[in-house]
Amino acid sequence: MKKSVLLSSAAFALLAGPVAAEMNFNRIASFPVTTNFEGEVPEETSAEIIDATEDGMTLVYTDSPAGVIGAIDISDPANPQPLGVMEMDGEPTAVSIIGNTAFVGINTSESYTEPSGMIKAIDVTTMTELARCDLGGQPDSTGKAPDGSFIAVAIENERDEDLGDGRVPQMPAGDLVMINVVDGNLDCDSLIRADLTGLAEVAAEDPEPEFVDINGLGETVVTLQENNHIVVVARDGSIVSHFSAGAVDLENIDATDERGALKFTESQAGVVREPDGIQWIDDNHFAIANEGDMDGGSRGMTIFHKDGAEVFETGVSFEHAIVQVGHYPDKRSDSKGVEPEGMEFGVFEGTPYVFVMAERSSIVGVFDVSDPANAQLVQLLPSGISPEGAVAIPSRRLLATANEYDGLEDGAARAHVMIYQYSDAPAIFPQITSAGADELIGFGAISGMVAGEGSTIYAVNDSFYGYQPTIFTIDASSAPVRVTAATRITRGGYPAQKLDLEGITLDGEGGFWVASEGRTDRMVPHGLYHINADGTIEDEVHLPAELLAVERRFGFEGITKVGDTLWMAVQRAWKDDPENHVKLVAYNIETEEWGYVRYEKAAPEKGWVGMSEITAHGDWVYVVERDNQHGLEAVTKRVYRIPAVEMVPVALGEDAPVVSKELVRDLLPDLVATGGYVLDKVEGLAIMESGEIFVSTDNDGVDDHSGETMFFSIGTPGVAN
Repeated sequence: MKKSVLLSSAAFALLAGPVAAEMNFNRIASFPVTTNFEGEVPEETSAEIIDATEDGMTLVYTDSPAGVIGAIDISDPANPQPLGVMEMDGEPTAVSIIGNTAFVGINTSESYTEPSGMIKAIDVTTMTELARCDLGGQPDSTGKAPDGSFIAVAIENERDEDLGDGRVPQMPAGDLVMINVVDGNLDCDSLIRADLTGLAEVAAEDPEPEFVDINGLGETVVTLQENNHIVVVARDGSIVSHFSAGAVDLENIDATDERGALKFTESQAGVVREPDGIQWIDDNHFAIANEGDMDGGSRGMTIFHKDGAEVFETGVSFEHAIVQVGHYPDKRSDSKGVEPEGMEFGVFEGTPYVFVMAERSSIVGVFDVSDPANAQLVQLLPSGISPEGAVAIPSRRLLATANEYDGLEDGAARAHVMIYQYSDAPAIFPQITSAGADELIGFGAISGMVAGEGSTIYAVNDSFYGYQPTIFTIDASSAPVRVTAATRITRGGYPAQKLDLEGITLDGEGGFWVASEGRTDRMVPHGLYHINADGTIEDEVHLPAELLAVERRFGFEGITKVGDTLWMAVQRAWKDDPENHVKLVAYNIETEEWGYVRYEKAAPEKGWVGMSEITAHGDWVYVVERDNQHGLEAVTKRVYRIPAVEMVPVALGEDAPVVSKELVRDLLPDLVATGGYVLDKVEGLAIMESGEIFVSTDNDGVDDHSGETMFFSIGTPGVAN
């Protein structure tokens, strides 16, 4: 496969706080697909389309870059185990399982103009091939009949996006293939090919089928994505109905890319849906995920009757819900926004659900479709990066997603399969939301925090939002914590630029001091900024020559205030620091004198280890040490404390003492407590008057990142033994 402004009161109640005594989906495990390889792991792997055996004990997913399918033992779903991979003699694009047999669509095309492919039957227990059928074209997706009697295959014969501005028609045309399954195996002689040409208003001669699903009547519904069309096909290959997927008017969206700001004030009229995923809800209704590909992308989900009547449309409400949990992908603003793509359907404990995977925001939307004309968004689930496929296993109360993005080249997390359980328990995601605020507030890249009065926490975003530096007001009195306001930082009445905010502290007079990490290659200076309560910069303090002479771009990460002195943690060693040592820099507001002490950090096992935050509380100064590793590679994510009496700065140029430190908390268990992989950027630490410590992670603005922001309390921990 190719790659309302505010929530309703009911949806807000669910997303803004845990729901007690109600069934919810919660993530319980994450499986990195790299663990399925023995010996050397390919440079690129993926988990794209996924299905489960009839007993629900084994998952099988396609890994297109590696040319394999992978299997996972989920007999203990909270502890999935690798079962290995199997070569596919081509590019596996889809998998559907009937009983214990996996039917895998495989692309063997030599070119766009000479597409080819096959479907294989694989015994999942032995991982051996049972049969293969030539498909006469490039398969994109597969679907299985509910009674297991046949497989449908969308033969896309996809377009070359670099040819003729990437527009259809580009021959040869695609079509739909149906093949009988007899005794758990393929009957290649039964192949029926359904002609889909001459139906769509857009490039009728070149249908490009994308996704298929089959209802209880044996009818196959197929999306023609670039053609913006939907076709329902009978078992004999005849056309039951067909119609345009239509268009949507979008208001209050962010439609401008690369401006480094979240501004949901724009509109687009007549956006064609161009659906990708499609799922039957019952024998008469189906839902589509409106990803867009060539011209469209209406950012939501639509439900149709199979006669072509539109019965439900999310409009912008789905995207806005994603905005409110901090998963909005700003760099995709001018290109389909959150980009709904894959879909799944399942009936859990009598309730029918449609699961919509928003690829670019790495979110799964859970819709209760008990009434197809009044679908309700009841949950958002965090996923790995770019969820592509999903399988519902109602018999075991499980849902699994396949997340295709492999971040090895970009220094991000590798591809994962994630598992969720449906149970009578509160929803554990999100941990932070802006739902319920007086305006639509998008947030992300939280990089520094400080506790205010009562239950208030203030946080800043970093340079990812370079044209919208912001102080967020957070109410930590409930779970999830709530972003209640966003104060934009300004200079001369305009959004302040050339800032990379990595720390914030109170000035004691109703305003703030913030620390900006410099990047000389981007003309961003290292500096301190005094900001009043309405966000206006009142004073700027730049580094003295002695520090600039030894600086590196890995500058201030956190700021705290002790009396008249501001203390800043330098992320990594500067030119004059001994190995594995960093500076804690002091600036006296009254005397304008600079000084420092040194801090010994952990030696990295891989990558680097640096400082992420500094916060004073009582007789201690707390710091965060972290490495830059994700998932299984992560080692150092820790909170330490330094005796405040040792924080006595010496003048710049003098030999500084090395302060002592005591371990307060190893955060690795906290970072996997919600079933995800370890996120690399622990960057925020706020200590309330009571001593309760809140920790947050930086989601990199949902760029090469799942978008998940963890925001949790670790209580009032003492020194670890």
